[in-house]
Amino acid sequence: MLQINHLYKNYGKFAALSDLNLHIGRGEVFGFVGPNGAGKTTTMRIICGLLKATSGEVYVDGIDALNHSDEIKRRIGYVPDFFGVYDNLTVWEYMEFYGSMYGMSDEDVYAITDGLLELVNLSDKKYYYVDMLSRGMKQRLCVARALIHNPELLVLDEPNSGLDPRARYEMKEVIKNLASMGKTIMISSHILPELSEMCTSIGVMEQGRLLASGNVDDIIQRNRRMRPIHIQAHIPGTTDTNQEYEAILTQLRQEPMVTEVTHSYDEYHVVFTGDEIDCSEMIRRLFDKGIMVVDFHREKEDLESLFLEITGGASNEN
Repeated sequence: MLQINHLYKNYGKFAALSDLNLHIGRGEVFGFVGPNGAGKTTTMRIICGLLKATSGEVYVDGIDALNHSDEIKRRIGYVPDFFGVYDNLTVWEYMEFYGSMYGMSDEDVYAITDGLLELVNLSDKKYYYVDMLSRGMKQRLCVARALIHNPELLVLDEPNSGLDPRARYEMKEVIKNLASMGKTIMISSHILPELSEMCTSIGVMEQGRLLASGNVDDIIQRNRRMRPIHIQAHIPGTTDTNQEYEAILTQLRQEPMVTEVTHSYDEYHVVFTGDEIDCSEMIRRLFDKGIMVVDFHREKEDLESLFLEITGGASNEN
């Protein structure tokens, strides 16, 4: 559905995007992860024909988006990070207005608006003025507006920004419903745990570069070896605690796939580069050396910690 090849965007000597390559398949929910200034919004605006690229290629459903922006805009629904609404319109009039911008007849707008308002849980608000809606309702209304022309690709830039927990939950449910309908969705967010629940694939941006992309489970699996292992162990019959610590630390440091070991009381934090089979072999060797392992586990895996690992914990906030 979306193919980006060697995309660059420069502002003078500043590179907002540098050699961005990305593929999003039809029906995917793609999560764009990165701090402010990473290049997420710049990429989305270029895709939607709102910003010119310095160089590169962007194809939406096989169409050259950089040279056919008018045609692309009919295939894309865009919800910006700062959305605009018309407070002197009712919800229904707001939908009519945007439908007319796409050349839709009144009959077509009427036929689709009720369904869209039901999708975003605003059916009972269609005669309310927009300025009477909460921020979360306005955000969901913008999603409905972006769908009025039945686009093939939906681009959502920080749709949960500024929303309270209930409004974020409602927005998440809307996105899940859209995904179940087979829509291709590109969504950026700082709320990383929510992306892990919604997205089939992610891309991690930092300073205009794509550091990692692909299926969520595949990326987590590729980075599992970065996750420290926590081991609780002791040596039966040992009364000298310091001697016990040193003996276990010495044995762990001798393991060929251990690159770093620290400890806190009877728990040892091990940076281990092997897979699960290698880990099992290491635990067996510890038992053979008389070290009793009472518990071991890797740190919990989630998108937030994965992002910090991939980017090295750096931030480009501004």
